[in-house]
Amino acid sequence: MTNVIPLPTRRDEAWRYADLDALARVWGEVPLAPERIVVPAGETLSRQIVLPVALSGVSITDLDVEIEAGATFALHLLATDADYGRMSIHVLLHEGAHFEMGGAILGHSDQTLEIVTSVNHAHPNATSNQVVRSVLAGRATGSFLGKVAVARHAQKTDASQSVKAMLLDRTATANAKPELEIYADDVKCAHGATVGELDKQALFYMAARGLPPQVARKLMLQAFIADAFVSLDDDAARETIETRALAALEGLA
Repeated sequence: MTNVIPLPTRRDEAWRYADLDALARVWGEVPLAPERIVVPAGETLSRQIVLPVALSGVSITDLDVEIEAGATFALHLLATDADYGRMSIHVLLHEGAHFEMGGAILGHSDQTLEIVTSVNHAHPNATSNQVVRSVLAGRATGSFLGKVAVARHAQKTDASQSVKAMLLDRTATANAKPELEIYADDVKCAHGATVGELDKQALFYMAARGLPPQVARKLMLQAFIADAFVSLDDDAARETIETRALAALEGLA
């Protein structure tokens, strides 16, 4: 069956950095409806997602999340295995709800990997925190586009984003586009984005104390990526997703 929904274009800001040529290969085959998640009032739900197996090199994950009053949803993501991989998260927060997200993007060769979020603070006293860490090698592109919208009556909102990318090669590309749309006046909203390389002084310091360069490099990258998963309270779940992340890091060194 021919897909009647047109292929996205870069005029759509949410697809600005996407690999549209790769997406076109599977556009008629990828699911179009997002997975719906509702966290009931007062409850806590945790979910970990590793980018699913790619179809023709393309992997798309799309979530539509509603967090009801006083509930908490903790989401941890790992994007690594796809020519083009996209994880898109839409969140609606009710009064007193909390959304916690940690994401890691690990890319090499010519991969294009992205995490795109839209967090809607539609009611008062809700909080959200997003942490994304990227490590990119070769000619890989890693992108985070994160929009936080605060409704006019959503007073006492507290929202933050922390986005950091590490480039292992000068040919790699990191894109970070945090966006705030605030209509309330009694809020705390903050975001920070940095792109850099491994600290050469720190590497020298570790080498001077007997650590081989490859080991020092590996330890620094492990610590960098661990920021994305530190908020995961379940020790077993954190170990599982960190193990997958570390295995992917081995391929980048």
